Amino acid sequence: RKKTPSDFLGAAIGSRVVVRLNTGVEYRGILACLDGYMNIAMEQTEEYVGGDLKNKYGDAFIRGNN
Repeated sequence: RKKTPSDFLGAAIGSRVVVRLNTGVEYRGILACLDGYMNIAMEQTEEYVGGDLKNKYGDAFIRGNN
């Protein structure tokens, strides 16, 4: 069976990931869960703007497109 993007992302749960928004802002942390709308929950999240650490969050929720 060919792997889908959903399979790939599901396998990444519990791993450290980088989520880059269209604005260029990056969130780095542990992928906790996601859904079909690409809503993403992360733990131990750090926010980077222009490559510089700006904030640290315990948990973060990034709203996807719908």
